[in-house]
Amino acid sequence: MADPSHDGALVDLARLRLLRRAKDAMDRDWAQRLDLNAVAAIAGYSPYHFIRLFKQAYGESPGRYLSRRRVERARDLLRSANLTVSEVCAAVGFESLGSFCTRFKQFTGQTPTEFRDAALRGGPAPVPGCFVLLWAGGFDPPKTGPDTRPAQCANGARHLADGAATLKKPTSPAPS
Repeated sequence: MADPSHDGALVDLARLRLLRRAKDAMDRDWAQRLDLNAVAAIAGYSPYHFIRLFKQAYGESPGRYLSRRRVERARDLLRSANLTVSEVCAAVGFESLGSFCTRFKQFTGQTPTEFRDAALRGGPAPVPGCFVLLWAGGFDPPKTGPDTRPAQCANGARHLADGAATLKKPTSPAPS
């Protein structure tokens, strides 16, 4: 005879596995616009059932979880990159600057500007915003030929226009 408590544990594990797939998708695509219906479909549940099960399993709604993850990323960018608050807002996937600032203050107790000012006081110089945006896919690098004269980004810093021209892939020695 089957143990009913064992069957319940299997159902819970299967449910957690499905919820984890949806949570992983949110973690992977946190900067993209995410649709609740699509995320719920990844787990195989209706949107409302998904919200209820997600909150039961993880202690917060999917929307709050995603906002928290985005604010965590924004904190990293504000601490280390020379980007405006608007650029950080867009880079982490918020569509509205007002919503971003409200959520940021809700999670950290400070506005994004207050947080950045406190984080940069006495710390290392931030990474130029143009490098961060290039790395994050915010814009395409300018096309240049063999000439790699420095280009000037929006904040006035001078950098190589095409970093790829100066970074060469190591070549392996030819077989003898």
